[in-house]
Amino acid sequence: MKGFEELDKDELELPPYEREDGRAADELRTVAIEPGFIRSARGSVLIAMGNTRVICTASVDESVPGWMRAQNVPGGWLTAEYGMLPAATADRNRREVSAGKPGGRTMEIQRLIGRALRAVVDLEKLGRRQIYLDCDVIQADGGTRTASITGAYVALRLAVNHMRNTGLIKENPISEPLAAVSVGVVEKTPLLDLCYVEDSAAEVDMNVVMTASGKFIELQGTAEERPFSRDQLDAMLGLAEKGIGELLELQESVISASG
Repeated sequence: MKGFEELDKDELELPPYEREDGRAADELRTVAIEPGFIRSARGSVLIAMGNTRVICTASVDESVPGWMRAQNVPGGWLTAEYGMLPAATADRNRREVSAGKPGGRTMEIQRLIGRALRAVVDLEKLGRRQIYLDCDVIQADGGTRTASITGAYVALRLAVNHMRNTGLIKENPISEPLAAVSVGVVEKTPLLDLCYVEDSAAEVDMNVVMTASGKFIELQGTAEERPFSRDQLDAMLGLAEKGIGELLELQESVISASG
C-alpha cells in the first residue's frame, strides 16, 4: 500500500511475549468485513476484529443540519453515532435511552468517528445533504472505536459509490482511505490490536487513526501506570503503521469486490 514500508520485526525490537490467543506482538486479530449487511442502508458492513463485532451503516439524508442553514455554510455534512447493545459485554450494559442521553464515553467515541471520517471528505462535493455513520457494537472485546472507524470508512465508500452510480453526486468527495487500530504496552511489551484482557492490563493504551499516505488523523495515548518512553512510542507507532497498512488492503479488496 502506498505510504507504508515493510517493517522488519527486529527493527521494532519486540521482546518475547506470550499472548492469550497465540498471536505475535505485531499481529492483528483475525479481521473480516462483510459488506451489504444491512440492505436498507446506502452502505453497510459487519466488521469483526477477533471477538469484537460492529455493524457500520451509512445513511444519506437530503438535508443539512440547521446550524449550517442558519450560518449559510456551503456543502454538506457527515456525522457519526455510536452505541453498544446491552449484551455486547459480559455484564449487561444499560441502554442509554433509559438514561435519557448518551454517556460521556459514547459522546467521545462518536465525535472521534465523525472527526476521523470528515478529515478525508470534501464536504462541498457532497452537495446539500448529510451522511450519517452509525456504528453499533454487537459484541465487545476491545478496540470497538477503532473497529468502528475502519468499518465506517468502508460503509461510507459503498454509500459514495452508490451516490455516484445513481447521479446524486458527480465527483468522489473522499480524498484518501483511512483505518484505525489500537496499540499498547503490556508487561513492557509493545502490542498491536489489543483485546479486552490486554487492554485492561495495559501500562499504555493508544488508538491510532492514519491515512493511506501515512498521515496521522488522531493519536489517543495514555499512560495508565507510569510514563512511557520515546522508544516505546516509536515502537507503538511502528506497530500501528503495520496494522493499518494491512487493514487498508482488506478494505480496498472488500470495496473492489462490491463493485
